[in-house]
Amino acid sequence: MGIEIERKFLVTGDGWREQAATQTRFSQGYLSREPARTVRVRIAGDQGFLTIKGATRGATRAEFEYPVPLADAQALLAMSDGPVVEKIRHLCTHEGMTWEVDEFLGANAGLVVAEIELESESQAFARPAWAGAEVTGDARYVNANLAVSPFSSWSE
Repeated sequence: MGIEIERKFLVTGDGWREQAATQTRFSQGYLSREPARTVRVRIAGDQGFLTIKGATRGATRAEFEYPVPLADAQALLAMSDGPVVEKIRHLCTHEGMTWEVDEFLGANAGLVVAEIELESESQAFARPAWAGAEVTGDARYVNANLAVSPFSSWSE
């Protein structure tokens, strides 16, 4: 079984840009946004993926991801439940670990979030200066929720 252990942080400033090695544009939509399971279709660059994620417990959840033909991903994206989430993912290395910095576009423009995947919830890691407040447990920052309650609609 695939397991994802992920911690998520708001990004402060632009210091992360100096560490960014690659960037890929993502378009993703949801075929199911149930709390017990989400089914996501994603186009990352010119590749398609179908991902099923289980309920989150702490920072851990089941995750199964499968490549699909780009044409299939485009058709599935058109069937998604709610608006498509658009973002640019930058891969940054900090003290030997890879951080994914997502710079959101469209209705979520202005939101920049960093994620780090871990081997265990207790794994130690060096937090870069640009990783601000932790939002791992805040449902507003879950991509499936950003599709229907975008960052631009939040009140201060």
